[in-house]
Amino acid sequence: MESKAAIHTEYGKELTVDNVQIPDPRPDQVIVKLHSSGVCHSQLHQMHNPESPTPSLLGHEGTGTVIAKGSEVNHLEEGDLAIVTWVNREPLKGRPTFPPTGVTYNEAPLNGATYTWAEHVLVRSGYVVKIPKDSNKYNSSIVGCAVLTGAGAVLHTAKVRPEESVAIFGVGGVGLSALIMAKVLESYPRIAVDISDEKLEFARKFGATHTINSTKEDPVEAIHEITSGGSDYSFDTVGLRITNEQILPSVRGGGSGAENIGGMAVLVGMPGKEMTLDPGHFMFHQRQFRGSLGATYPDKDFQMYLRLYEEGKFPLDQLVTKEYKLQDINKACDDLQNGKITGRSIINFDS
Repeated sequence: MESKAAIHTEYGKELTVDNVQIPDPRPDQVIVKLHSSGVCHSQLHQMHNPESPTPSLLGHEGTGTVIAKGSEVNHLEEGDLAIVTWVNREPLKGRPTFPPTGVTYNEAPLNGATYTWAEHVLVRSGYVVKIPKDSNKYNSSIVGCAVLTGAGAVLHTAKVRPEESVAIFGVGGVGLSALIMAKVLESYPRIAVDISDEKLEFARKFGATHTINSTKEDPVEAIHEITSGGSDYSFDTVGLRITNEQILPSVRGGGSGAENIGGMAVLVGMPGKEMTLDPGHFMFHQRQFRGSLGATYPDKDFQMYLRLYEEGKFPLDQLVTKEYKLQDINKACDDLQNGKITGRSIINFDS
């Protein structure tokens, strides 16, 4: 079958929206007709990286209806509503590699094990998670990346507990998801750090108790002042070198002794190749530095996030602040790159 998709044909060029060719699913694959897809900053990193393989398909969070499945797929049926994500349903060891989907463009195979910037997607069934049929077909798409990444870092990586202090550097879609989960877990204080006053004000709607504009004051000093010595947890959802290097000194210090452990810095945003850290933070203060890469148990967590949304505790509808059509994908990418999206934007395939 043919279906329209956004194709990254060459480094430095705009995405091409054109028909791609989709074969019948392999035994472990499904075809999903998408209703919506999130627009994630990770794809901008791919587009702006000259080493990224092309031609390729992009996107990794979407909601759609299953229309075909392979013979080995048992957890999905045709007609099911499901989220397409980038984290495998079943726990894996290490960084797995999977073959391209088999989708082609002008007879050339397209790179990408999963993709959602397309009307129809052909993906391994492990990347597809069934959700209740009455779930919102549009807001739910961001659960597939923004929510699982940000909220999962707080819930599963840091394991934040009530009354522990949290600082979140960067309050885009991922940072806001982290902030919401910190509120659900009753952390305090909840500090939002960003360079945009507009985004910081927006973050207060999602539970930020304090805000810091890092262009106007030193965020490390400000966090220490607010928390009387440093946060229990600081999360970098931006991935810039400056934020990579700020989160560790922003957490509280420990000292000598088996249980005198400092706070935890968690790197969530996609980083560059280098950063510089003072080793004294680790040795003398027992501070901790961790990465968090899609910390989620999809089958269980996706249901939880959608339930929290229905209960009014995880406002997905407020996180989605702008919608685009597929043909406007380049504008959607430009708006995201230029800081014009306060929450998360989505592609609406039904509009």
